[in-house]
Amino acid sequence: MEQKQNEDGQAKPVVHEPPEIVVSRNGPYLVTGGVPLATGIIANDEQGYSHHWRKGPAFPLRESYALCRCGRSVSKPFCDGYHEKTGFDGTETASREPYIARAEKIEGPDLELTDYTDLCASAKFCDRAGGVWNLTRQSDDPVARKIAVAESENCPSGRLVTWEKGTKTPIEPELVRSISLVQYSATGMPGPIWVRGGIAVISADGTAYEVRNRQTLCRCGRSENKPFCDSSHLDAAGQPPDE
Repeated sequence: MEQKQNEDGQAKPVVHEPPEIVVSRNGPYLVTGGVPLATGIIANDEQGYSHHWRKGPAFPLRESYALCRCGRSVSKPFCDGYHEKTGFDGTETASREPYIARAEKIEGPDLELTDYTDLCASAKFCDRAGGVWNLTRQSDDPVARKIAVAESENCPSGRLVTWEKGTKTPIEPELVRSISLVQYSATGMPGPIWVRGGIAVISADGTAYEVRNRQTLCRCGRSENKPFCDSSHLDAAGQPPDE
C-alpha cells in the first residue's frame, strides 16, 4: 500500500478516491483515483496470431492525469492541449444501452458467446484456432472450450464474452483496476486505451456508461462510437508512439 508521512513523521496509508474516467467535452479523458497506467503489448504466436498480453513499461503512479483523446498530442499518452488548436470534435455517439441488450448470442453445446461488434478494437485474439465463434460451437470439446474462453477473456474491449451454458454465468478474467495503452508487437503501432477492472467511465454530460470489467476507449480521435474504440486507429497508421 502506498504511504506518506503525517505531521508527526509517521507513515500513514494514502487513501485514493474511487477511480473514474471523465470524458471531457471535446477534450481529454480525466482520470482520477490513482489508477496505474502502463503499456500492454499484444504478443503473437508462431503463426502470427494474437496469443497473449505482454507487460510493457509502466508510468509513474499519479493521483490524476489527462489522457489524449484527439490523437494529436505531442506528449502522448498525455494531453497537451492540442485539441484546442485543431477544434477536435469529441462528440460522444456510443449507445447508453447495456452491453447484453445489443450483443448477438452464439450458442454452443457447453458455452454461449455474446458479441457486440460495435466495440471491436481489432486486437485479433478471436482469430486463432479457427476463431472464437467456431470454437464456441465446438465447446463440448475441452480443448476448443479452453481456447474459446482464453480468446474472449483476452478481448480488451469486452466485445466478446463467454458464458457458462448451464448457469448463464459470464466467464471473466480477474483484472485489477488499471489502464493499459494497447500496442501491437508486430508493428509497434498504438491501439486504444484499455480500461480494466470495472472503472467507471463518465460522459461529458455527467451520466455514467455501464461499468464493465473490460473496455477500450478511442485515443486516435477517429472513432464513430466515441468514447469507445471502433478500430478506426487502423486507418491512422503512422501516429507517433507514446513518449
